[in-house]
Amino acid sequence: MAVYTHVSREELEDFLTRYDLPPLVAHHGIEAGVENSNYFLDTEDGRYVLTLFEKRVAEEDLPYFLGLTEHLRQKGMNVPAPIHLNDGAMIGQLCGRPAAIVTFLHGVSEKSANLAQARAAGTLLAELHLSADGFEPERANDLGPADWALMVKGLGDGLNTIELGLFGDLRAEAEHLMASWPSQLPRGQIHADFFPDNVMFDGDIPAGVIDFYFACTDFFAYDLAIAMNAFTAEDAPTPDLGMALMQGYETVRPLSRDEKEALLLFWRGSALRFALTRAHDFIHQVPGSLVQVKDPKPWLALLGAHRQSPGFFSA
Repeated sequence: MAVYTHVSREELEDFLTRYDLPPLVAHHGIEAGVENSNYFLDTEDGRYVLTLFEKRVAEEDLPYFLGLTEHLRQKGMNVPAPIHLNDGAMIGQLCGRPAAIVTFLHGVSEKSANLAQARAAGTLLAELHLSADGFEPERANDLGPADWALMVKGLGDGLNTIELGLFGDLRAEAEHLMASWPSQLPRGQIHADFFPDNVMFDGDIPAGVIDFYFACTDFFAYDLAIAMNAFTAEDAPTPDLGMALMQGYETVRPLSRDEKEALLLFWRGSALRFALTRAHDFIHQVPGSLVQVKDPKPWLALLGAHRQSPGFFSA
């Protein structure tokens, strides 16, 4: 979440006439995150979240994202419910951007989870994978291994401003991962951005999952690898958190032998994927936007650790 597009009160109130929502009391931007423009909408009966989808999100993917969350909600998962416009659509237009409103989930997002939270989050991720069964639309992962070499090429010498020699190193890594990536593993709808700040907690209990705007159809074990990496504290990497998350996951959906054998590649791949998107945002910062630009270096460190270790990294 972030704010790239600024919305005035007048523009917002005109947009809200297309919804059957209570009167607006206040709105303000959400600075956390990097992808879209997000606002809290406080109304007379509670809070909602407005998202304006920026250029990294393709408008044709929005029915998939919102349809998936609606499906998960119907299966009993606590995820944001899309609010339909008066004409039944889930997507409108605001300030020249596709826009959607969803329900607000209560809870606290943790920058650094503890062991109990990580284990419970793993259980929640497995439940999400199983609950998504029956959702028929598919969406290719447009930030998967086939895209990483192109991303490295696009960033070019800008990578060397982050770390000397980084361009050549990541180009070789992307080529290795693409050549080694498996093709036949259990797959379905995945979250693909299962970070602690996208899981709402009530104490040590997960209260819900937000931000499905990277969701896609891919390997379940790859989604688990993303989550394991993400739940290691970036300022002080803690492998125990990742392992606790996997333990929680397997209480609901045990991994096959082939999935376990693929995890090392998936840990490396997910570390590269987030290092590259963070490097892009670090190199191409948008002046005047309310955005927290995230440092790619912790993910580069994760990648290096996984390359040196046959198991989940040892810091």
